[in-house]
Amino acid sequence: MIFGLFRGRSNARLIERLHGEVIAAARDPVLFTDYGIADDLDGRFESIALHAALVLRRLQHLPSPGPDIAQDLADAVFRHFDIGLREMGISDTGVPRRMRDLAEAFLGRANAYNQALAQPEETRLQELAATLSRNVFAGRQDGARLARYAGCLDAALQQMPLAQFLEGPIFGGGAAVNAREVL
Repeated sequence: MIFGLFRGRSNARLIERLHGEVIAAARDPVLFTDYGIADDLDGRFESIALHAALVLRRLQHLPSPGPDIAQDLADAVFRHFDIGLREMGISDTGVPRRMRDLAEAFLGRANAYNQALAQPEETRLQELAATLSRNVFAGRQDGARLARYAGCLDAALQQMPLAQFLEGPIFGGGAAVNAREVL
């Protein structure tokens, strides 16, 4: 019965809701004003990549259909990147190259965040802070505060059952940590 939710429009609604929640969390103004993520195209990409990577990380570890939802959500993220590039005026011939670059950057970051979060607890936040400093802040700023937020968010997501992803919300409403709550 549960697999019936993942056909046609039901799946599209679920994926669009999850995508919308990821984007809303990634665009929280606090991330740009208090955490220091650049409020520009690169900074917004970094915030989306971080939030999407953490959600995808959890979905991949959930029982079926979690991994299928993860794939559909990743496809939606990239579909929206494609739309964004086209809306910015990137030519039809330039979009595929830009999409390859975005995919490499996104997958590299997701892998780096996964590796940092897989470290023993005593070094996890240090590794994540170094990774975030390198990726999000291009080495110009310490990533420690953002690492605390991402670590808390990852911990909250890791506790979420599949039903929470299906029914929502995954951010806000007490479902996951809020950027304002992490010092």
